[in-house]
Amino acid sequence: MLQTYLNKKILLYLLLKKLIHICQKIYLMFDFGLVGLGVMGRNFILNVASKGYSSIGLSSRQDSIDILEQDGKDFVVSGTSSDEDFISRLKKPRKIMLLVPAGNPVDSVIERFLPYLDEGDIIIDGGNSHYDDTERRYKYLKDKKINFIGAGVSGGSRGARLGPSIMPGCDKESYEVVKPIFEAASAKVNGDPCVSYLGNTSAGHYVKMIHNGIEYALMQLISENYHVLKYGLDKSNDEISKIFKEWNEGILESYLIEISRDIFKAKDEVTDNYLIDMILDKAKQKGTGKWTSQSAMDFGACVPTIDSSVSMRIISSFKDLRSQGNSIYGNQKKVDKTIDLDDIRGSQLFTFIVSFAQGLSQLKIASEEKGYNLNFESICKIWRGGCIIRAKLLENFMVAFSNNNELENLLFDKEISELIKNSVESARKVSIYCIENHFPAHSLLASISYFDALKSSKLPTNLIQAQRDCFGEHTFERVDKPGTFHYKNWQE
Repeated sequence: MLQTYLNKKILLYLLLKKLIHICQKIYLMFDFGLVGLGVMGRNFILNVASKGYSSIGLSSRQDSIDILEQDGKDFVVSGTSSDEDFISRLKKPRKIMLLVPAGNPVDSVIERFLPYLDEGDIIIDGGNSHYDDTERRYKYLKDKKINFIGAGVSGGSRGARLGPSIMPGCDKESYEVVKPIFEAASAKVNGDPCVSYLGNTSAGHYVKMIHNGIEYALMQLISENYHVLKYGLDKSNDEISKIFKEWNEGILESYLIEISRDIFKAKDEVTDNYLIDMILDKAKQKGTGKWTSQSAMDFGACVPTIDSSVSMRIISSFKDLRSQGNSIYGNQKKVDKTIDLDDIRGSQLFTFIVSFAQGLSQLKIASEEKGYNLNFESICKIWRGGCIIRAKLLENFMVAFSNNNELENLLFDKEISELIKNSVESARKVSIYCIENHFPAHSLLASISYFDALKSSKLPTNLIQAQRDCFGEHTFERVDKPGTFHYKNWQE
C-alpha cells in the first residue's frame, strides 16, 4: 500500500517536472542565445546553462536540437529552428553568440537577424574570424545601434563545456552586459576567471589570432623534439611518454606537453599498434597561423618561429615530393654523437619562451597601431587556463608585465632573461645535433637566429642598404651623422 502510494507520488513528480519543462520551452524568456549547435556550440551553451543562465540554441538541424535538449535535460536549455522564435524568446538586451564557420556564414546570420533585433542588442562572434572582418562588422552594426563583440574562444570542445579562455574585444559597455555570463562560463585559475575585457573593436579576435600563432609554434617545436627522441635517440613511444611526463612536472608544465604525454600511450583499435605511428605525417591548418604571419609582415613585427611553423605545415603536405626527395638524398644520417635529454628539455624551454616573446611582441606593435591599449598582464592571466597554450610559464610572464606593461620584448625582462641564459646553450647543442643528423628543425633554428639577431648591436644589413643604394638609389643612413645619403660612384 505504502509502496503504491510512493510510486504514485514519484510519477506525479516526474509528470509535473516534465510539464514545467514544457512550459519553460514555450513561455520562458532566456538569458542567452547561441547559434550553431555543432560540437563547440553545443558544449558552450550547455556550459552556460549549467552555470544557471537559461539558454536557447538555434540550428537548422532537428537532430542537433534534440541532442542539445537531451544533454541539457538537467538545465534550463531549449532549441529551435526558427530565427524569429529564437530572437523573440531572448531577454533584452539580447545576448546572441555565434559559433559558426568564419567568413560568409557570420555575415549571413547577421543579415538574417537584423529585422528582428532592437537597439542595444548584442551579437557575439565566438568563432575564429579574421580581425579585419570583425572590425568591419563592428562598424556596420554600430551604425544600426546594434552592439558587436568579437570574442576569441580557446579550449576545444572540452574547454567549451568545462571552461574555455575567452578573449573579448568590443565597447566596454557591451562587455559589462555579458561579463557575468562569460566569467561564469570561463575556466578558472586560483579562482580567477580566464576572461577579461581586452580592448575595442577587433582586439579580442586579434589576441585570439596571436594565441593560435603561438600555438602553431609550440606544436611544431614539440614535434621537432619528438623527432630527435624517436629517430635520433631511438626512444620508444613509452619512453617518450615518460619524458614528456617528467617535463610536465616542472617548468615546462603545459597543456600541449600534457596531451603529448598521453598521445604516445594511445593504442590503435584496428592494428593494436601505437596510434601515433599510424597517423600520416601531413599537418593541416585552418588559417590563423598564416594570418599571424601575414599580419606580422603588415605591421613590421618579427615572428620567425611562428612563420617557420606555418611553413613546416605546408611542406608536410607535400608527401609525394618528400618521398621523392628521400629516394634521392636518403634518410637521416646517424653520426657518432648523442644529445643529452637535459639539453633537449632546455631547448624546449628556450623555444617556448621565444615563441611567446614573438607573439606578445607582435601584440604590442598591433596594439599601438590599432589603438587597442592591450594589458599584457591580463592577456597572460587569461591564457593560464582553458586555452590550448596554457602553460606554467605564463605565471612568469604575468610578473614580467606586471613590473612593466610597456615591456617591448619579453626577453628583456630580468627574470625571463635568466631563464634564456640558462637554456640557450642547450638549444644550440640540439640545433647542431639536428643539422649533423639531417633532422629538420626549422622552428628551433629560427628561434636561435631570432635571439642572436635581437642581441646583436651590429648586423650585416649595412651591406643590404649599400646594395639597395647601388642598384636603386634608395639612399642610406650613416653611423657618424644624421640624414639620408646617396653615393654616386658605386661602380666606377
